[in-house]
Amino acid sequence: MEELQKVKKEFWTVKRIARLAILIALSGVGALVKIPSPTGTVALDSAPGFFTAVAFGPVEGMIVAGIGHLFTALTAGFPMGIPMHLYIGVQMAAWAYLFWLSSKKVNLIVGIIVATIANGVLSAALTIPFGGVGLFVGLLAPLLVGSLVNILIAAAAYKVVSKSNLIEEENIKA
Repeated sequence: MEELQKVKKEFWTVKRIARLAILIALSGVGALVKIPSPTGTVALDSAPGFFTAVAFGPVEGMIVAGIGHLFTALTAGFPMGIPMHLYIGVQMAAWAYLFWLSSKKVNLIVGIIVATIANGVLSAALTIPFGGVGLFVGLLAPLLVGSLVNILIAAAAYKVVSKSNLIEEENIKA
């Protein structure tokens, strides 16, 4: 029990909380930049989440990406209902983790490809049980475009920022 408290205390530092607040705020701004889709919930909210994952680690990236989707859903009026958007927020967190994993274990290009397919195709496919094949077909193109744009922004930002002293050395390996 003492060990768990130590881990929590070490994770939730003032620096990390401030960084998360800034990146979550950027997700909120990105949520206002929509890509036309049937649901109105495809936006530039996930670029900060993907950037955070690859730059500062998967847990932080998952937090930013998940909350980022909720901002987008909120600005669109939760068109598919709150439970569905919570489900999508969890997916976004998973895709941020996948982007981190594939970028760090292989390279950034593979991370871009894997995360774009996961967020663009798999996310659309995961709507089939709730909205049928019609929703899948309607979301496929906008999600693919939105995913690619978000992930390319994140990757470009990472490449620029990784050359600075803003990212700890142990996180730079992509």
